[in-house]
Amino acid sequence: MNPFWSDVVHQLTPYVPGEQPKVANLIKLNTNENPYPPSPKALAAIQAATADTLRLYPDPNADVLKGAIAAHYGVATNQVFVGNGSDEVLAHVFLGLLKHAKPLLFPDISYSFYPVYCGLYAVPYRTIPLDDAYAIRIEEYVGECGAIILPNPNAPTGRALDLDAIRLLAHNHPEVPVVIDEAYVDFGAQSAVCLVRDLPNLLVVQTLSKSRSLAGLRVGFAIGDAGLIEALERVKNSFNSYPMDRLALAGAVAAIEDREHFETTRHAIIASREHLTAAMTRLGFEVIPSTANFIFARHPQRDAGELASALRERAIIVRHFKAARIDQHLRITIGTEAECAALVAALEAILD
Repeated sequence: MNPFWSDVVHQLTPYVPGEQPKVANLIKLNTNENPYPPSPKALAAIQAATADTLRLYPDPNADVLKGAIAAHYGVATNQVFVGNGSDEVLAHVFLGLLKHAKPLLFPDISYSFYPVYCGLYAVPYRTIPLDDAYAIRIEEYVGECGAIILPNPNAPTGRALDLDAIRLLAHNHPEVPVVIDEAYVDFGAQSAVCLVRDLPNLLVVQTLSKSRSLAGLRVGFAIGDAGLIEALERVKNSFNSYPMDRLALAGAVAAIEDREHFETTRHAIIASREHLTAAMTRLGFEVIPSTANFIFARHPQRDAGELASALRERAIIVRHFKAARIDQHLRITIGTEAECAALVAALEAILD
């Protein structure tokens, strides 16, 4: 151990992101990136922003981007918070809204960044098991707690709660913040943004990385009651007053406003997901119903780690989690139709 490290650093177990291999001609289905390019309007806006103005600081309040998000979702601008990807937004959420003496609640199988942030910010937590079908049961979220956070759809399972369940969860816990992490919501689930007007304890977090193909730009946002948003602004302005650069602001605004491109690409991914699910089911896989841009599947007669290795030998990378209850599942990003077809052909050869 390095003697110059703080006690916090010694105790951290960092998040391990999906592999980003530097190998050509791979079919990369392991990090839930969008297989389609960003909006041409977003790319044009980014190029236009590469001007002399880069010598100047960006707008610290990101007012134009907040206005675009507010208009898209039908909320007020003081109900919108923006940051460098939803990971940064969530970091501020953990510090500003979820750090309390009573434990934070979230699923036992969920986004693996949550325990990392709990360690970083000294947030006590308690995990609630998914049921045998890997679904979140809101009736299990009982007892004293300081806050609740749920991904919807959940990751890595892809299963989603409906709005009635989310409304009931927030209604049953009016005294604590309830955060819904909607990174994958645009691929078939229902967004809870429409509930924030009537639920002052509800915060919804989204990202432009997935459904708008801007993972490389790093833009995320939160929508909720103005009082919740003020807490995030206080944290942000105590940490970094200029978090979003001019290129990100310009590209994000154009991506939000280009609804036609958004609808076209997300529906293409939904269609590919249904085709892939059907094909893998025919191969004997058990596929959890997904409303995300990935599927979570297992083969009852084949080891998941061995399948992942065999796919890698055929230049196809998927995600295998060596965690309790899910170590026999593979998380597979939905690629293009051609990439999905290549995956199915490889699995047919491996299973033969």
